[in-house]
Amino acid sequence: MTPTSTATERTGSGPALLAVLLPAMLATVIASDMVNLVLPSIGAEFGASEAELAWVVTGFLLTFSVGIPFYGRISDRVSLRRLFAFALLAYAAGSLICALAPDLLVLVLGRIVMGVGAAAIPVLSIIAVTRLMPEDKRGMGIGVVSAAAGIGTAAGPAVGGGIGQSLGWPALFWLMLAVACVLLPVTLRVLPGGAPAGAERFDLPGGILLGLGAGLILFGITQAQVAGLTAPTSWGSLVVAIVAIALFGWRTARSAQPFIPPALFTHQIYRAGVVVAFLAMIINLGGLVFVPLLVVDVNGLEPRAGALVMIPAGVAVAIVSPLIGRLADHTGTRLLVLTGLAAVGVFALFLSTFAGGTSAIPAGVGIFGLSVGFVCVMTPIISAVASALPADQVGAGLGILQGAQFLGAGTGPALFGVLVTARQQSGSGAINPLHSGHEGAAFSDVFLAMAVVVIPALITTFRMHSTPAPAGPPRPADSSACPPG
Repeated sequence: MTPTSTATERTGSGPALLAVLLPAMLATVIASDMVNLVLPSIGAEFGASEAELAWVVTGFLLTFSVGIPFYGRISDRVSLRRLFAFALLAYAAGSLICALAPDLLVLVLGRIVMGVGAAAIPVLSIIAVTRLMPEDKRGMGIGVVSAAAGIGTAAGPAVGGGIGQSLGWPALFWLMLAVACVLLPVTLRVLPGGAPAGAERFDLPGGILLGLGAGLILFGITQAQVAGLTAPTSWGSLVVAIVAIALFGWRTARSAQPFIPPALFTHQIYRAGVVVAFLAMIINLGGLVFVPLLVVDVNGLEPRAGALVMIPAGVAVAIVSPLIGRLADHTGTRLLVLTGLAAVGVFALFLSTFAGGTSAIPAGVGIFGLSVGFVCVMTPIISAVASALPADQVGAGLGILQGAQFLGAGTGPALFGVLVTARQQSGSGAINPLHSGHEGAAFSDVFLAMAVVVIPALITTFRMHSTPAPAGPPRPADSSACPPG
């Protein structure tokens, strides 16, 4: 028996791989949003202010944003099995700390540890699909992983509100602990243990500067939403972030083995993909945040009922994502992305025009179409980028791509939050002349702004090649590849 066949038996089949990645992605995305509806209960138990409670969310998000590019880069040197196992162990440890937390400080510490583990799951899942599944099934695999993310995004508030209110907020973390403990032995069985061939060293200080810059940008934007842009924590964080990013660029230009290889950005598809992913995620997360707020603040629904408006969108994403992934395996990227962006723009305008009346149905229809359009954008982009990059750049490239997505996820709701607050304080009517009535005018303006963000994304997409051309040498067959199945 050859070494390759032995490793193939140990790494399992394509379905076995997806059986690990899907629940891991689902749990990770749920964990990011599940605490939002139970923050008042946590605050009441620990006597914490709103600013202090914000760290339960911010602590997780900061480590998440810093960790994504690191895991992507390290995956070019360390085996997927070791990285995924470490991530699940960190995730489990953080969940246990949160479940047993006697005060808010320990709870925030637990969320930070959870974020260290959770940051690995999205990027390593895409890398695993890219490296281990046959090329003609890669798009389908990415679609399945995207479906899990869509379901988790829609289910997070519902899970948090339902379980948190019925069993108490610690039950949420006991549940996440159980999921991590179940997935760990399966991960050790399914994922390959060999390090990628041809791995090289990289500039760790440069990576630290990049992570510091990304984390401080997110923190500064978050603080601007809470305390205002003039607060020292807001503008100070953004200034330091700019300095860190500038130093990262300086080190990249002078390092023999930079953290992010400059050759990445010689690929036209990759450059366009990063820009479109960032812009699309701004819109997607803006919709996922402000549609529930709209139906609660304007339509008068209870928070748990407001979360139900999101369920059809989550179901649609779960169904459509694998289909789009399969289609991406056989058609050009640009047409799918343009179609998705057009749908996002149309339904953002639909929300701006019709949402905010007495019925919550238009809001549900709008987020349904916006979510499906987003899947049509991201699934082909990820598949195209994975195909365009050489094997030794896939980890770093996908790490930066998903880092751009996450930065968009943090930027969008914060900027739109500033806009909706300003419009509510002005008391003026909606900018959209087709919006009927005065109720929800501020939300109408936010959805109109989302439609405007689609324009630069469309312009960037028009410059993409219709189908990705392979870049660099062909990827060698190695012991980490899964057989078809």
